[in-house]
Amino acid sequence: MESQNYLGIYISRDTATVVCLSLVGRHSKVLGCFSVSVEEQEQAKLQVLAGLIARGCAERNLEFSEVSAALDCAMFMQHNLHSEFTDPRQIAATVKSDTEEALATDIADVALAFEITLAGQAGSELTVFTAQRKILSEVLLSLQQYNLDPVAIEPDVNCLSRLIVAKASSAQSRQPGTLFGILSGRNGYLIAPPVSTGAGTQKASKTRTFLVGPTQDRGALLTREVLVTTALVGGGEPIKHLEVFDSAGTVDHQQLSEKLSLDKIGGVDWLEAEAESRTTADCADTVDFAIAYGAALAHAEKGRRVDFRDDFSPFQGKKIKMQKALKFAAISVTGLLIFVGLYFQTQLFTINKYRRALKDKFAKDYSAVMLGQKPPEDTNSAVRKLGTELRRIRDAKKGLITIKGEKSISSKLTLVLTAFNKCAAQTNLDIKTISITARDIIITGETSSRQNTLKFYNTVKNNGLEISRDGFDLKGGRDSFSITVVPK
Repeated sequence: MESQNYLGIYISRDTATVVCLSLVGRHSKVLGCFSVSVEEQEQAKLQVLAGLIARGCAERNLEFSEVSAALDCAMFMQHNLHSEFTDPRQIAATVKSDTEEALATDIADVALAFEITLAGQAGSELTVFTAQRKILSEVLLSLQQYNLDPVAIEPDVNCLSRLIVAKASSAQSRQPGTLFGILSGRNGYLIAPPVSTGAGTQKASKTRTFLVGPTQDRGALLTREVLVTTALVGGGEPIKHLEVFDSAGTVDHQQLSEKLSLDKIGGVDWLEAEAESRTTADCADTVDFAIAYGAALAHAEKGRRVDFRDDFSPFQGKKIKMQKALKFAAISVTGLLIFVGLYFQTQLFTINKYRRALKDKFAKDYSAVMLGQKPPEDTNSAVRKLGTELRRIRDAKKGLITIKGEKSISSKLTLVLTAFNKCAAQTNLDIKTISITARDIIITGETSSRQNTLKFYNTVKNNGLEISRDGFDLKGGRDSFSITVVPK
């Protein structure tokens, strides 16, 4: 199975913790983590923080495909609401109006995210998170400036809850009715993992967040918040066990046992082991590390997330990348088709030019061979005629045949000479020229009179010749003539 690397960022107003995970199925491996802070910066803290995050990733050569962000609880508010619907789509269509009515305030400038904690016949119990759009916009634009476009921006408590569910689901010690109390350097989280009830099925962890002051008694604060949470969980699995982790290490489990009437109070072993490992050496707080870890785990989770971006600025990174890739592919294919078309068009033009030149040369040669005839349109027919003519010429040279419908030159000459011999003495014949062609014979000469010329004509006719043209002219007492004769 192919592994993929994802980046989780837990971001507050002046600090951030980053965790890079390699996910293979349900197994995860931390590739690197670090924390950055801009507490001394007075302006543009989030922009500077985003720059430090990008620089930290580059320095550690962290490679990842997607980013998810967890928003600090000081930057959003949490509300418990009831909805008459159980269908998530119907809840999503009415949750804004329900929230506005419950808060009695305009939420036009607020981004909203929710999760269903309990669903039954009477409707659904919701945990609704609201954050100022201005804050979300500043966080998102700061990260995007450094090419860190988060797929989701979730409440920090949900990311921590995701990690608890992932880790505790495989622990044999986990029992129904367990509440996790997690204290970081500045925040507190109470998380009741999902359980099944008779009235319905709990769809998500029940969570609460609260701020922790630097001078507060952390044990007393946790005791008070656990009592409030235990009272609010009514209708679900009653709280019987408490698992506590304090990043400062000041909470006394014995004192908690004395103040809380719970069956068992213990520590979060896997989180304590994480705090002692080298993994968190570069992280300022183990709980911050756990929240960033849970944000990165969002990519392994299927289904709907509690994501502020769904309402504020839906993530379109993959869509935009796909559109750009398709656009580039379309342009490339179009260019390739144009190039191929031009190439074959050039080849076709060259072939046609050569074909026309060859055809013109063939027509000229055909006319020369076939005595002025034009070649037929069908090239095969013209080739057959040339072949027939070639065979006839070869047979004529060998003496096998005479040329089509004509006497041989020797037979023509014999006829003419015979006619000369018969009348030469009687007509005082004087032959000037004899021109012999393949079709006829042209004779020019003179006799002593017109009567003798006519006798010569009769003699020619009687010897198998026919006069096709003739002409007379009386010069110096003699009768000049020019005749063209052909065999009968």
